[in-house]
Amino acid sequence: MSTAGVARPATCDVVIAGGAVMGSAVAYFLAADPDFGGSILVVERDPGYGACATTRSWGGIRQQFSAPENVRMSLFGLEFVRRAGELLAVDGVAPDLGFKEQVYLFLASAAGRATLAANVRAQAALGAQISFLEPGELAARFSWLALDGLAAGAYGERGEGWIDPASLLHGFRRKAAALGARFVRDEVVGVDIARGRVAGVRLARRGPLACGGLVNAAGPGAGALARLAGVDLPVAPRKRTTFVFDCRAPLPPLPLTIDPSGVAVRPESGQYIAIVPPPVDRESDAADLEPDHGLFDEIIWPALARRVPAFEAIKVTGAWVGHYDYNAFDRNAILGQHPEIAGLYFCNGFSGHGLQQAPAAGRAVAEVIAHGAYRTLDLSALSYARIASGRPVREANVV
Repeated sequence: MSTAGVARPATCDVVIAGGAVMGSAVAYFLAADPDFGGSILVVERDPGYGACATTRSWGGIRQQFSAPENVRMSLFGLEFVRRAGELLAVDGVAPDLGFKEQVYLFLASAAGRATLAANVRAQAALGAQISFLEPGELAARFSWLALDGLAAGAYGERGEGWIDPASLLHGFRRKAAALGARFVRDEVVGVDIARGRVAGVRLARRGPLACGGLVNAAGPGAGALARLAGVDLPVAPRKRTTFVFDCRAPLPPLPLTIDPSGVAVRPESGQYIAIVPPPVDRESDAADLEPDHGLFDEIIWPALARRVPAFEAIKVTGAWVGHYDYNAFDRNAILGQHPEIAGLYFCNGFSGHGLQQAPAAGRAVAEVIAHGAYRTLDLSALSYARIASGRPVREANVV
């Protein structure tokens, strides 16, 4: 039968589904790799990024993790942030990430003291500059802190703080585009698998697209995208409400402080922001952007007032909602190629610490695509295969 006049699907070497910080990071590192000469298409349904997880995050940079893979990834992220102006400059215009090096302070009760001490030893062995503080040292350093119920603290002496999330995202995107990656407004609505490998995708607007590789960088929507390929990925949106408040009493610059209750607080533009994980049994929908005000009254304010006496007199002035791409299996990233479907790659499940790990994750996935293996950090422990085999990566410091 003649096929004359029959339109063939467009083609692309690698499709990246999701153009926020993860997808744009993969695109940048892949386009910058001299050994990769293929075409890259980044598909993003919301190119304004108004509701994406990246732009609604706190932009935290820390090395205070317990899993060595997370510490190493964050150390690379720190180095990248410090060099971002040089690495991501386009036509002489460099992004300004606004890095505020005000570090992190993790606080522990007696029950958490031994774990915190072990974490600090492991972090220091990997090159992070973290100090273990006894209660007396906490009192000497932080006069604003109430020590009731505290047995120790872990303090980042340098290299921790926060950046502007949108600046990192757009820095990656602009540089990737300058290196040849294409960004389009569309959505992957179908994935074609043939003979055990990715053969193509179907886009909502553009229709069929043949490709040899698909990177799942869909953030909170990663689980739904994986199902299009017949893959069970334990990643779903997990809602987080950030509250903005004023404090009547003046305070010195605070580190990003994490109370044993799970409540976290830090300064933000002359005010303060606070967050706490919601109860694990609460369902979450990525389209739900309505703040959960009950969390502030029931959990956050009592914990803040107990830990920082000056926070007894505060006034909430605003709130916003973002969603983690929550990995229900072990709350850690899922990276690399699917063990049975060639050309299907994961960059998912960061569970709230993704922005700071985007440089390392983007580089890692790009290495697997271009070279078939990791060339710098060995992140094989974070592969999809660990899920099927029931080998979780344990992480004690998830905020």
